Amino acid sequence: MKNYRFLNKITTAMIVAVLSFSCKSSVSRNAEQAKATEKPKPQQNLIYGDLIIKEQSDYLMIPVSLAEQNEDKGVDLNLSRSYENGRNNQLYNIIFYQKQGSEAHLLLNKKAIIASFDLLEVKAANKPTTRVWLYKIIDQDTNTDKKINSEDATIGYLSDLSGKNLQQITPNNTRIISWVVVSGQNAIFLKIIKDSDNDKKFTKEDKTNFVRVNLNKIGMGTEIISDKIEQEIKSYIFK
Repeated sequence: MKNYRFLNKITTAMIVAVLSFSCKSSVSRNAEQAKATEKPKPQQNLIYGDLIIKEQSDYLMIPVSLAEQNEDKGVDLNLSRSYENGRNNQLYNIIFYQKQGSEAHLLLNKKAIIASFDLLEVKAANKPTTRVWLYKIIDQDTNTDKKINSEDATIGYLSDLSGKNLQQITPNNTRIISWVVVSGQNAIFLKIIKDSDNDKKFTKEDKTNFVRVNLNKIGMGTEIISDKIEQEIKSYIFK
């Protein structure tokens, strides 16, 4: 009787083991079959926009975007007036090509979105005309949603007409609101908003300021309204 029970237990264990192995094998085969039938995601095609040609520059420009973009439709690109096509596509780069040669290079060497670009011409009396490109570029995931889009900071950059010597001119974690050129000072003044409450958003609760950029020596702009000045203003208004 004991031998019968022992044999019965062994038989049951063997059946369970066989069934378990069979189930695992079936699941593994199904997973492999599903993986084999999965179609790889098609790579989006690059779209090259119409040539942008400025007489003042020795280089022509070719905007680079992607085809059939459906994400982030709410982005207002506010592109340069000379760029009429592809307004529904985000710009990811710009190719600069020498008109009288074969040299070509990219504006950016990283993933980013070019929200806008404008040619600045600063004419001051008895001085040579200063010409630079002003870009508004989104290149950091400031709201940490693992995307680079219109919800993130928009930073100001300047380059020469060849698309070289790209320089950041507004602080990180800010967004450009507007800008104006002051020819007499050979400078550009940009109004910015800062994520001053660190909530990873740009709202009316955040502080604004103005940044002055000297076009004679391009670099990070200097904020005009200091904390001391702001506190002094508040002391007069709120006392």
